[in-house]
Order: sequence, then structure tokens, then C-alpha cells
Amino acid sequence: MRGKISPTLLCLLLILSLILSGGFPASAEENDVDLAPEAKSAILMDMDTGTVIYEKNADLRLPPASITKIMTMLLVMEAIERGELNWSDKVRTSERAASMGGSQIFLEAGEEMTVEDLMKGIAISSGNDATVAIAEHIAGTEENFVRMMNEKAKQLGMENTHFVNTNGLPADNHYTSARDIAIMSRALLKYEDITRFTGLYEDYLRQDTDRPFWLVNTNRLVKFYNGMDGLKTGYTSEAKYCLAATAKRGDMRMISVVMGTPTPKIRNKNVVQMLDYAFNHYQTHPIYKKGDILGEVTVDKGAQTSMKLVAPTQISVLTKKGEATDQYKTSILKPDFVPSPVKIGEVLGQVVIEKEGKIETEVDIVATAEMPRATFWQLLKRTSASLFSVTP
Repeated sequence: MRGKISPTLLCLLLILSLILSGGFPASAEENDVDLAPEAKSAILMDMDTGTVIYEKNADLRLPPASITKIMTMLLVMEAIERGELNWSDKVRTSERAASMGGSQIFLEAGEEMTVEDLMKGIAISSGNDATVAIAEHIAGTEENFVRMMNEKAKQLGMENTHFVNTNGLPADNHYTSARDIAIMSRALLKYEDITRFTGLYEDYLRQDTDRPFWLVNTNRLVKFYNGMDGLKTGYTSEAKYCLAATAKRGDMRMISVVMGTPTPKIRNKNVVQMLDYAFNHYQTHPIYKKGDILGEVTVDKGAQTSMKLVAPTQISVLTKKGEATDQYKTSILKPDFVPSPVKIGEVLGQVVIEKEGKIETEVDIVATAEMPRATFWQLLKRTSASLFSVTP
């Protein structure tokens, strides 16, 4: 008579079979988690690598309300970088800008305000009037500025975005997605100066006048969540409550976006759940700091013969906590030479990070200064030096 298999042995055999077949249940951390249950769409992205840790309907086209202003702020920061705009420049308010409804800083037609104060009005108080005023100052008209916004969205690869205005007031065919918001938020946050506006909880405009205006951040989490310093809230009756948030702890910065939540409390709860998950389960390993010299590239017929390659941002590897980083390989790719003249922002090379032969991160190395073409006399002197140099 055959012996019976004991229940304990049977259980052990079943467990062994599941392990060998790959059918053993994943750990709680590896299972899908619903971090934004009340949101129509959401995404959680690492700033340095662009890695998406969590997403929910991330490509769904939805009205973004005032989150639109992230793109407006990005174009302002780019104009500042190019030297086309200065923080101290005075901007005159048009009749149209002054007539904007919704959130506003109550600009009067003809009133002049600096670019810096207008940016405070946009980033802290979500002023629709401030947004239109600065857009008109940069592009002549809001319509021209909107064209710039859509062109930038295309450059960034925002495939589910179309802007109709600069401030997010309700309009037909004005939409974006959680993923696209994270992409433009990441582009904006490369300008580290922006958080001195978006991270302020309160400030004043016209403080030394008879019309002082108290600004209070529409994103209350900048005061109550550890490390949060931005980025932008949004609300209309159609869009419901939206938030693109960012927080930094140590070397690690995260971007969290929720759209279409029913109340501000739920919106904030969903954002906090996502950020807590990221900071509790992941860690950043910086490879290069912003400004690190990565080498140099030859400039053909340039005023100087080469340019230094500089890390444009912190370049990192993102892992789960406790995971080793020795399987990551970093390479710096550059051409044999770049032609002159070189403009600020021109791509000079790339930092590529691979894991087991798969590209994990690619970061463009861009020119941080201009390089004009060499003059005729510079080229002549260079050629003469080369022809008559004596080799020991």
C-alpha cells in the first residue's frame, strides 16, 4: 500500500513548485498599487531620470485649468536665459490683460510691474491677468505666445497637448495630459531659480504703495509637506481640482501630477500618497552634479579650438532602496568636432547610462556659452603656428 503524503510536505512541494514556475506571488512593493484612487489621471516621475514610478490614465486628454501656467513660466525662464528678458524689466498692463477674470492680482490697465513681481503673481497666486501681461510683453500678443507654447510642447514630445490660451481659463480644444504636465514640469524645474517663486507660501505685491496685495500660495502643501517647493495648482468646474507638485529631499526630486479630483483635500492626499511612496521606496544615486566638467569637444573654426562639456543638471541613477548600482554603465558620447558658431543651448554631446545593455537615461550636454567663428586673422595665425611649429 502506498504511503500518504502529509499535509505539511504537500504544502512545501506546492510552494517549491510555485517558486520554480515563477508563479509565486510578488511582494507587496512589486504589486500594482493605486496611489491616486480618486483622480481621473495621475503620474509620479523622477526629476533626474524621467523614470515613471506610477501612472494612471497618464495619456488621457483633460482640461488642465491653471496648470497651463507651467508652460507660460517655462517660456519666461527661457527668455530670461537667452537675455531677452530681465527680472527688473517693467511690463505695462494692457486693457485685455487687466480684463481677465478668475484668479488675479488686480492689475489695472496701464499699470507697470516688474517681470519678477509678475512671476510671483503667476507662481504664487495664479494670476490670470499677470499671465496675459507677461505673455503680451514677450510675444506682442497672447495669440503669438500661445503659438510659442504649442511649438515648445511639440519640441518636448508632449503628444496629448494643445493650448488655446496662456492661463487655463476654460476654452474649447484646450487640453493636456498628466504625462505631458510632468514632462513640462521637468523642463521648468531645470531652471532651479523657479522654485524661489513656486516655493514661497506668501509674499506681497505693491507693498510700499496704497494698494498692497497679499499673495498666498494656492498650493498649501508648500507649507505643510517636507521638501515641497512647487509647482502649480489648477481648478475649473470642468477640470476639477488638479495639481502638479514637486518635492526634493536630499539629492532626490520627484514630480507628482493629479488631475480631475473632486476636492482640494483629496487632491492633496493623492499627491502626498505618491510622493511618500517614492521617498519611502526609492533612492537617487548622483553620478554627476550640475556644473561638473565632463570633458571637451573640438570646435571647427571657432574663436577657441574647443569647448568644455558641462553637466547641465544633476545626472543620477534611480533605484529601489537597497539595490546596488554596479550594474549601471555611464558613457559620454561626443562628435569628433562641432561647427562654429556655437549658440547657447546647442547640443554638444550626451551622457548615456545603461543597465545590462539597455539605455536607462540619456541627457543632452548643451553649450552654456556662445562660441563665435574665428576671424580671418585668428585662422591665419593658427595655421601659421601649425605650419611652423617645431616638433622636438
